[in-house]
Order: sequence, then structure tokens, then C-alpha cells
Amino acid sequence: MRQARVERKTKESHVLVELNLDGDGSISVDTGVPFFDHMMSQLGKHSGFNLTIKTTGDIDVDSHHSVEDTSLAFGQALREALGDKAGIRRFGDSMVPLDEVLVQAAVDLSGRPYLVHRQPEIVELIGTFDTTMGKHIWESIVAEAHIALHIRVLEGRNAHHVFEAQFKAVARALRDAVSLDGRVTGIPSTKGSL
Repeated sequence: MRQARVERKTKESHVLVELNLDGDGSISVDTGVPFFDHMMSQLGKHSGFNLTIKTTGDIDVDSHHSVEDTSLAFGQALREALGDKAGIRRFGDSMVPLDEVLVQAAVDLSGRPYLVHRQPEIVELIGTFDTTMGKHIWESIVAEAHIALHIRVLEGRNAHHVFEAQFKAVARALRDAVSLDGRVTGIPSTKGSL
């Protein structure tokens, strides 16, 4: 089974992430930040991963550390669960609508972290969630997962929809990229490693 368990402890947070790439979309997410829980649940469900996240952090200060550290731990778990990446499709892309929003996501499980993120300006708060964390969530995941990720919000105005469609689109792209391909033998790279 392609799975990983990552525990990340700092003075600001304690994060546990358990990830199974060959799951059925079973999820349990509790970060202490309800909107972020909702987004990470979308990522787990629509990727088909089994995902458990338990985070305790200094949310009395604000949610930044809990969100950042959870994102870093998820990225690390993704990298570890992929192992040597033998037999995977490597690339994945998706186009996801959510009412007035349309998001395009593309991923390369390349071993090289790179993020391109485009979204319209949206309100700074969804409830108490700081929407300026959006790009930073993806930066943190990409940095630890060592993947190239492109996200473009092509249409949209409602902040909740803009966020949610991004998580669903990335989930669908990851679902394809991590899939095992019977026509691929070994590592899907002419270099011989990813």
C-alpha cells in the first residue's frame, strides 16, 4: 500500500497526517480551523485518498501556524506515500466548475517544487478564515511534496466557491497523477528518477 504517516511538532502546533493514496476517499480532518477542515476534506474526498488529519495549534494567536504546518505535513506525506514513483502516471490535470467558478489545475509529480497560482481578488475573510493564506497553503504543500502545480481560477467571484473549486481541481489532478499505469514500467522519466 502506498501510504504515509507524518507527525510534525513545533512550539506552535502538533500535526498528525495519515495518507493512503489507494484509498476510497475516507476522510477525518480536524485542524481547529473549520473552513480549512472543509477544504482539506475536499482534497481527500475528491482525490480518492484516505486522509486523516489531526492538528492542535496556537489558534488563540491566529490560524496561520496550524494551516501552514498542516499543509507542510500533508505535502511530506504525499511525497513519502509516492515512494520511488515507479509505475505512476506522473501528470494529472482537471477542470472543475462550481457554480460561477471554473478552476483549472495541472500537476507534475516531478520531484521539483514549483507553484503557479492565479486567482482573482476576493474578500479577505470567509467567516474567520484569512483568505490570504490560500496561495501559502499551496506553496507549503508544493515545497514538501516536491511537485509542480499550476492552478488558475478562470472564472469566479464568490470566495468560498473560489477556494473550494481549487481544492477539488487539485484533488482530481492528483488522483490522475498518482494512479498506477499498467503501460508504465519503472520510473516515468527519461532521467530514470523523479
